[in-house]
Amino acid sequence: MRAARHSERIEALSGALTDSAPLHLKDAASLLGVSPMTIRRDIEKAPERFGYLGGYIVPRTGDAPYVMAQEQSAHEVAKAAIGALAASLVETGDTLFIDCGTTTPHLVRALPDVPLTVVCYALNIAALLAQRPHVRLVLLGGLYHASSASFAVENELTALARFNVNKAFISAGGIHAERGVSCSHFHEAPIKQAALRLAGRRYLLADKSKLGKVRPVLFGELSRFDALVTNKSPALAALRTTFTGAILTDP
Repeated sequence: MRAARHSERIEALSGALTDSAPLHLKDAASLLGVSPMTIRRDIEKAPERFGYLGGYIVPRTGDAPYVMAQEQSAHEVAKAAIGALAASLVETGDTLFIDCGTTTPHLVRALPDVPLTVVCYALNIAALLAQRPHVRLVLLGGLYHASSASFAVENELTALARFNVNKAFISAGGIHAERGVSCSHFHEAPIKQAALRLAGRRYLLADKSKLGKVRPVLFGELSRFDALVTNKSPALAALRTTFTGAILTDP
């Protein structure tokens, strides 16, 4: 009987979820008449069907969510060091753009506890920022993509121009001296490019595993960035031949 109830809840969750409409854990619990802890146990028993990001349940579609799950645990120490270094560039009163990805959450966790305005378009980034009492949070919405826990921002791209973003922290899946800066998801490119156009200072955040790599979607040249925040690596030598900005590395 217990297994049947679990099975019924799983099917009910699948019916309630779509790729564009993640379900908050508390809403799922209310819908099914059980506790949030019961729902957490249910989704943990069905990792092939559900993911859990920033308090929201999202569907697994194809292989893409597994890519992000792997990225979240890969090079975690290196990403934490990058996040801390990037956070040291933030000052009281800044208006920031913070990109999606698995490195930028480390930046958010390391932000100083000072008044800030932060514009973002990723669910996991927004969930972390919402816990900070001194942050004025602006979440750009649109079609939700579970593959990167982010929204495809189209109509709201013009809204980004209304904010005087003085520092943009942008992530990448590949950084190549000749072939530029790239990512894996097409919907991210217009948002990253808008941030590059509008921000006063542009910082590229990527751990050393991204250096020398090329991903499917080119969104900018290295010359568009004021600084690269990364880890120490022999691969930086190739970038220094074409990149004139600052290269900031962890100690």
